[in-house]
Amino acid sequence: MFPHHREREQPIFSTRAHVFQIDPTTKRNWIPASKHAVTVSFFYDANRNAYRIISVGGTKAIINCTVTPSMTFTKTSQKFGQWADSRANTVYGLGFATEQQLHQFSEKFKDVKDAARLAREKSQDKELANTALTIAAPQFSQDLSDELQSPPVMCVNGPEDKLFRSQSADITLASEKERIKKMLSEGSICEINLEAELFTLQDSNSKLVAALHEANANVEQWKKQLAAYQGETERLREQVSELEAHGGQGPSELLKDELTQSLEELEALLKAKDEEIHILQSKKAEYHEMEHERDEAILRLREMEMRSSELERRIQNTEQTLSNSLEERDRMDTEIQRAIEILDIKIFDLNDLRQSLVKLLDK
Repeated sequence: MFPHHREREQPIFSTRAHVFQIDPTTKRNWIPASKHAVTVSFFYDANRNAYRIISVGGTKAIINCTVTPSMTFTKTSQKFGQWADSRANTVYGLGFATEQQLHQFSEKFKDVKDAARLAREKSQDKELANTALTIAAPQFSQDLSDELQSPPVMCVNGPEDKLFRSQSADITLASEKERIKKMLSEGSICEINLEAELFTLQDSNSKLVAALHEANANVEQWKKQLAAYQGETERLREQVSELEAHGGQGPSELLKDELTQSLEELEALLKAKDEEIHILQSKKAEYHEMEHERDEAILRLREMEMRSSELERRIQNTEQTLSNSLEERDRMDTEIQRAIEILDIKIFDLNDLRQSLVKLLDK
């Protein structure tokens, strides 16, 4: 097959890419058609006025696709593109090493498709002219009816199928976009909750830090007061001992009672201060736990920010793909409308010609 076609076909563009084919079972997953990058070329057949995309891996042709005006090459990422071949009932995908190579292949695909469209239009015009000039047998009516029926079916079905596939792809892309937006909104809600929790923890943390600093300052002050109270207590005890040694009974008993009462008050105050110190120490432990919770909240917030960035990137890619699909659909609608108008004109001319020839035969 290859030697025969290479004699009449000439390569017009070549590049290297990884070739994939859609899984015929799932119609969703890609199956590698080559283990490494292979040469992918556009060929032009001057005899048939046709264009083909050919790629050979070893001794096997992994791509042998005739380019038709109904085909569309779609860029699905910065280095990957795809197109559907209805004749082979498959979808081809090409992975390029650089974005520039993908752009060059896409532009060449558009040029070749336009050339194929022009070639088809010229071929149809030529066939119609030859048919009108060579009709002379009694089978004219049947042959002309066949000619009139076949071109519209061949020309219109392709774009309509493409239009249906484009609409289906738009619906799929729209549903994917809605799903990703829903995921992003859920992620945003989780992020807002985490931020609120983090702000609450930070506020509690600042309050605990302030309380801890104040408690530490109070502890130092209370320690100084306690040392002063203890010194005063020792001094009073010494005075009591001196008074008892001098044998004074009346005033010494009264003074002793006052000193005993002051000592009891000081001991109660000391006990209360000790309890406050224990409470502050327990609050300090709670403060460390709050710091640990704050660190965990900050870590979760960072993870949510990363997920949010990833979801935003996926939404941008999906929107870009959707925009490309919508533009392609609009362009296909224009081409279909123009093809229908041309076909209407051709059919009208052929009907006019047929009536003229029938009248001529009747004479």
